[in-house]
Amino acid sequence: MVVREGENNGPPPRDLFIAISLDQKMVENTFANNKVTSNLTTVIKQAGVTNGWSKDVGNLLYRVATEYSSSAASTHRPILLEYVVSSKIKKVTQLDGAFSLLVKVGVSSFDLKEFEEAYGVGVDVSVEEIESTVNVVLDGNMNAILEQLHSINVGKLCGEVRKLQPWVDAKIVKDMIDGKLRQLLGEKTESDNKMLLKEKKEKPAKPKDKSKPLVDSAFPTEAEINPFLIFPQPEENYKVHTEIIYSDGRPKLSAQNTMDLLKAHLEKTGGIVLTRFPPEPNGYLHIGHAKAMFIDFSLARERNGSCYLRFDDTNPEAEKREYIDHIQEIVQWLGWKPFKVTYTSDYFKELYDLAVKLIEKDLAYVDHQLPEEIKEYREKKMNSPWRDRPVSESLKLFDDMRRGLIDEGKATLRLKQDMQSDNKNMYDLIAYRIKFTPHPHDGDKWCIYPSYDYAHCIVDSLENITHSLSFPFANLS
Repeated sequence: MVVREGENNGPPPRDLFIAISLDQKMVENTFANNKVTSNLTTVIKQAGVTNGWSKDVGNLLYRVATEYSSSAASTHRPILLEYVVSSKIKKVTQLDGAFSLLVKVGVSSFDLKEFEEAYGVGVDVSVEEIESTVNVVLDGNMNAILEQLHSINVGKLCGEVRKLQPWVDAKIVKDMIDGKLRQLLGEKTESDNKMLLKEKKEKPAKPKDKSKPLVDSAFPTEAEINPFLIFPQPEENYKVHTEIIYSDGRPKLSAQNTMDLLKAHLEKTGGIVLTRFPPEPNGYLHIGHAKAMFIDFSLARERNGSCYLRFDDTNPEAEKREYIDHIQEIVQWLGWKPFKVTYTSDYFKELYDLAVKLIEKDLAYVDHQLPEEIKEYREKKMNSPWRDRPVSESLKLFDDMRRGLIDEGKATLRLKQDMQSDNKNMYDLIAYRIKFTPHPHDGDKWCIYPSYDYAHCIVDSLENITHSLSFPFANLS
């Protein structure tokens, strides 16, 4: 049962949340969600901190309540809360490590010594120890510091300190290094700032790898003759394709489909290559679009396939019929002939129906956070207070959004992804938002519109695209 204000069951929840030093905005958002309110109230009472505690501890208690809220997780709470309240666990990584180990081995087999050594539990690094380690790192890099002065990579120095002292506070380390560099080099002047800016603009070209044999320019490689060879054929789209490499050396992977899905896809397409040039009609085309256009249409032509011209028209506030007409004119002027002209708005009904299915599977939820609140929660890697609302409640609210019963900015539909991922793109992206704006292609049929991130890949699937090619230079301004 949710404890609400006014009931004689100890301090009311809002007071408890304030007592553990949660931000006011977080307090209000938490109190608006029955499940989170109940979980957090229980955690605070289990931890025995109803009379208040520090903000650092409060944030960790909030994490226990929101991230470890299942019935199975509740059996591990006493150990976690003991570590948190005693300040033996001070960091999210330590807390997550403890929880993961508990889930893996169980409470009875939980090796306290093993865990504490692995995650630095109870380790307090004194200011003197931090300063001693900082001095060692600075001494070891003194030649580089005196040569590069204020352009020295402070992040690299901080990283070296953390290798020697993995459980130090990163902010303390950076502040200390900055202070010691100021003592050594003096305050940064305007000329220093100009020099740093100049160095960024004039980065030296990477030296050529002399270990690789030079190819006689008179005999171009097969890939130089036909650069489209790097792309697999449609029937090979179950393979991992590693010829395309990111700048940091990681292989770029192609689609990894099951053979059943691939067979159904090939039956629909007849095995031909299908690409798409997908501009948003929110402005005039530029050189980056021309480059992307060349790749999309050329691959289709080289493989005897087809290329769609698809307008990604999911943002009616910025899009105009004028831009749609202009884009079609330029595509034709450059000599390209689209197989078909389509619009993302052609699929608004399918996209809506799929969103409803995601809610029904508890993979999406209606959220009421404001943009600045979403930004704050993403920075803190915290779930929205409305993330665990009942499926039936999200279904009704999403229907209310569709019917125009909720004001702009008061609700969005978000996908349940992974707020703890190292990839920020996984932080519960927004799939739908409310916009009472007529659409340049679809009129006033809708007052909710899918986001680009949600719609783009789905429409690729609906149009049976075999090669979804995206290029950073298409976003040049």
